[in-house]
Amino acid sequence: MIRGDLSMLDTAPLQHRLLDHADHYARWSGLAIGLVVAQELSTLGHIEFEQRVVFCLTAFGLCAVAGVLLADALTLRPQDAVRTASLAPRLVRDHVPPRMGPLIALQGVSLVALLVITAATASVDGDRMFITGKAVDITCNGMRATLGPWPGLYYSLPMFGALAIATPTCVWALRRIAHGPGEEQQRRDRAWAVTGAWGLLVSSQQLYAVLMISVALTETGCAGTLGAITFWVFYPLALLNLFTVVWSLVTVVAPRAVEDEDGAPGDE
Repeated sequence: MIRGDLSMLDTAPLQHRLLDHADHYARWSGLAIGLVVAQELSTLGHIEFEQRVVFCLTAFGLCAVAGVLLADALTLRPQDAVRTASLAPRLVRDHVPPRMGPLIALQGVSLVALLVITAATASVDGDRMFITGKAVDITCNGMRATLGPWPGLYYSLPMFGALAIATPTCVWALRRIAHGPGEEQQRRDRAWAVTGAWGLLVSSQQLYAVLMISVALTETGCAGTLGAITFWVFYPLALLNLFTVVWSLVTVVAPRAVEDEDGAPGDE
């Protein structure tokens, strides 16, 4: 009889520990599944290389977002006694990274603007509408030249689709976290993980779009103005996005690994 009671006492903490770490497993599983899906998409031989890369980045980013959202749903809420809430309202901006949050939001806006510009400047072929936006036409030394690959609609439509799905979902999750129950540190970890997942999707897509533009602009003999734009604008932007990709990946894996001393103070 005593042995049975001890068994029950040992089982309950074990189950609680498993549930307590379910959010970690969900985030890591999202990244792992994203890698598997990206690997499968990379083997689609009937699709050209540039499009396969777009599909891989989009699938990996969406899986990362899905894993973080699942982790947030599995996060245990405190079961302690009722605590008195502060009169100060909780704001989303108080739970996202104070430095990287605005930067990632700015990168999201700039990504949309960049994709709109490249879609508008891409060459249009009325006879082949399904491949419109793969290149851009320029005039070089009085002669017409076609540069590519260019992130027009042919490549950017999957990016737009991923942003249309992930952005409102992540915004809803951040509002839910900010106004929902939980300790301040727990809400912060959840909000930073969501921000990192969205940042991973945005920065990886923008990094590839910038690389496509840089390759297209530097392969022409008219290196003057186009070369200067590439050197002073797109190369630094690529480095910035590479930094954001690394930061976002670390944040999804372990939000507390990027602890910020200027984090929002607790409100409880």
